[in-house]
Amino acid sequence: MNASGRDPLNQPERRRVRAGHVIQTRDILAKAARQADRRGLSELLIVDADAHHYETETWREIAKRIEDPVLRRRALGGDASDFGPSPVKGNVLLGGGLPIDIDLAGRIPRYGTRALESGDGVRPRDVVLAEEAMDAMGVNTTILFPNNMLDLGFHPDTQVEIAVARAYALWMTEEILPASEGRLKTMLYLPLNDPATSLRIVREFSDRPGVVGFMVGSTRTNAIHDNANMELYGEIERRYLPLGFHGSWHPMTQMHLVNSMLSVHALGFPYHIMVNMTNWIINGLPERFPGLRTIWIEGGLAYLPFLMQRLDHEYSMRTSEAPLLRHRPSEYIRKLFFTSQPLEVPTDSMDALKMTFEMIGAESQLLYASDYPHWDFDVPSRIYDLPFLSEKAKRRILGENAFQLFQLDHR
Repeated sequence: MNASGRDPLNQPERRRVRAGHVIQTRDILAKAARQADRRGLSELLIVDADAHHYETETWREIAKRIEDPVLRRRALGGDASDFGPSPVKGNVLLGGGLPIDIDLAGRIPRYGTRALESGDGVRPRDVVLAEEAMDAMGVNTTILFPNNMLDLGFHPDTQVEIAVARAYALWMTEEILPASEGRLKTMLYLPLNDPATSLRIVREFSDRPGVVGFMVGSTRTNAIHDNANMELYGEIERRYLPLGFHGSWHPMTQMHLVNSMLSVHALGFPYHIMVNMTNWIINGLPERFPGLRTIWIEGGLAYLPFLMQRLDHEYSMRTSEAPLLRHRPSEYIRKLFFTSQPLEVPTDSMDALKMTFEMIGAESQLLYASDYPHWDFDVPSRIYDLPFLSEKAKRRILGENAFQLFQLDHR
């Protein structure tokens, strides 16, 4: 049984477990380790700007830190899917998730067997599994994010989002980051549906070791340009920390109209990022907070040329609707930061990807990200092997940009 109280295994996985063949992190990443060794990636600085752990696997440890006694009892009395988003992007409060198959009917066995890995019995399990993955891929530092919590912006009860966000921040800064001896960092989740609580979290946790910024999920019920958020953005800007917008999807945002994970994954992540990025740019937030650096995470890169051209076109005809802008929207987008995963490498030509890199100024604005342990993760060689990148550009994207952005030399 996993932390949600459910059996995580399908039939083929149960047979492998009975035979003593539980799939381990080192098994999943054996090929990645060989790739890293052949390319000499251990000689490079590699920072993974977006990797995950499954907080539902340690749900009770997090739930114990919920401060409201009623919500804490509710959280501990049930399981993670009763209190928050489940692995299929739904919960009992929201009415369930989509009828899609994330693991391809068991052909991607990672999700079930991962819950059976035990770590080393000394340090927190999340730290052990994360560092095993880092060692295999040749990663020096990882920015670690939760997974199911990214959908809390759609939870019908704002008090639940607040309670889980703060409990997670306490657990992460008290248990996980100290045990990693500096290799793991995090951008803490902010419950943006309550800007006042988000502001308190920023003020309380900004100076804790390993906290290198803050992050919100891209699927939300409120608009990021709401005036209620302005004091929060100003506080993050004053502390010179980045703010991330992490891609996700949700069945309440038109995704219920598609019937496959292929379709959801292709459209959902970039769609929600585009909505937030458009609101961020057109409402003049880069002008209001010129020192606030934002990172747009896990949307891929292919949507960016479309959005830059589309917004420039519309702006040229309706400039009065964006009175704070002093430049074309695309010029503001070029100053944003982006993570590389999923890197949409075309099979027939590199021209489109090369053009995208040039349009966004990738050498200074792009951060390598694996998105491990999700099914579509990217190893560092995805960047290292791109033929149109110079050695300098490879080094900057793989680690130097993130090292500078997150101020990793003293955080």
